[in-house]
Amino acid sequence: MGRITYGNSVEKWGILEVICQGPSDKNPFIDYQLKAVFQGTNETVRAEGFYDGNGLYRVRFMPSFEGEYSFELTANFDLEIRKGRFKVYPAGENNHGPVRVANTWHFAYEDGTPYYSIGTTCYVWELQSDDLIEQTLKNLKKYSFNKIRFCIFPKHYDYNLGEPRSYPYAGKPMDSTLLNKENFGQYNGRAEGNEWDFKRFQSEHFQHIEKCILRLQELGVEADLIVMHPYDRWGFSCMSKEEDRLYWEYITARFSAYRNIWWSLANEYDLMREKNLKDWESYARILCDKDPYGHLRSIHNCIAFYDYSRPWVTHCSIQRQDLYKSSELVDEWRIRYKKPVVLDEIAYEGNIQYGWGNITGEEMLRRFWEAVCRGGYAGHGETYLHEEEILWWSHGGELHGESHKRFQFLYQTMKQTPGIGLKPYEQCSWDEVCAVPQDVTYRGQYYLYYYSFMRPSFRDFYFDEETEYEVRVLDTWNMTMEEKGIKKGRFRIELPGTQYIAVQILKHEI
Repeated sequence: MGRITYGNSVEKWGILEVICQGPSDKNPFIDYQLKAVFQGTNETVRAEGFYDGNGLYRVRFMPSFEGEYSFELTANFDLEIRKGRFKVYPAGENNHGPVRVANTWHFAYEDGTPYYSIGTTCYVWELQSDDLIEQTLKNLKKYSFNKIRFCIFPKHYDYNLGEPRSYPYAGKPMDSTLLNKENFGQYNGRAEGNEWDFKRFQSEHFQHIEKCILRLQELGVEADLIVMHPYDRWGFSCMSKEEDRLYWEYITARFSAYRNIWWSLANEYDLMREKNLKDWESYARILCDKDPYGHLRSIHNCIAFYDYSRPWVTHCSIQRQDLYKSSELVDEWRIRYKKPVVLDEIAYEGNIQYGWGNITGEEMLRRFWEAVCRGGYAGHGETYLHEEEILWWSHGGELHGESHKRFQFLYQTMKQTPGIGLKPYEQCSWDEVCAVPQDVTYRGQYYLYYYSFMRPSFRDFYFDEETEYEVRVLDTWNMTMEEKGIKKGRFRIELPGTQYIAVQILKHEI
């Protein structure tokens, strides 16, 4: 082992990286291993290292406490144990740590700050041109997104039939000019002509993804990494069990120390015919064993739900199963799984031919508000036809729809929730949707009614005779708020008789 380098200080929930020079003969991705033990007053973390090309080996650590730390580094290519010390200083203003499950059905950062998900899907945005990547990041920041789902592997599907900027393995893809154009979109990992060494990773591919993860981190955006998916003409969905194991261990070693990582085992796992339930459970076991920080974990369906009650699953990542119903089923899923319900795909705002990609902006926004008021979280996507076939849902870039412009208004409303998260208010579920705080501590102090496509001209309310409430009428589409004054006892609130109206009722504090 050559000389090691590392920083002498790092912020809490930042990354301390130890780098050393090592052998590059044989296959350094599988023949040589590097490990480290990081020790502080409040924690001991064992981290796996990885080969990063050009004779360099790295091991990364995310500290969860402040104070003095030490580490010991060992490698199977050197008998000497290397040691070091460093200091962890307080987290910066916008660094709240990893997102965790809170209040059973909700999320909070590790420092206790509530996390309200406003997510979007851009499957391979990071594998586009530099200009397109910059456009995506600009729009994420502008429109209040704080989570983005995307793939590690490139994706082959309609509107996304080109080659990515890089590949995860050494080798070369098939010559796509020789493919039968009539069947171009039908391949599922078995096309001939790919030449990959599935035991030699292309470091540059993963280095680039890490740069994108860090850019997201700077914006306060969670990176919901889709580890596997079925839309593939390169063979990545059909690797052997041993090749899969190497891949899972490699990405866990590389990415686990980033505080904004979520793990999505797969997008539409039930379409991956080469994998079975035992395979998915084995991948989950690798994450549980090899990710020392316990990042959020889930798996996404096409038709058949995974068993979200499995102990390794931290939250539900759901694609709607009904042509019309989506957010309306959150109540049922909360009861069934007793975990946060994230509707990562409730169909996309757009105008393509597929039913999952042509709902209106009004309907997309309605599904967001409906999910929130039922105690869950919805995910955005956009699939408007484009002359260059650049669709946000796959490539990122520019947004052309309407729903995304209105998420900031929803997000600010969510942040006004007392405690952490909302739950359905069962007492008024028969003809309206209403949410109250999940925390029983705030019972009777806050109500959020949502009337979606219904158009009442007024509503009557009664809670008790004594409590005074501030009442606001929210137009969720036009993003306006009208104060209705302080009320108590039985009172009537006049409404505009239009769709997408919400009523916010808060206990008046003198």
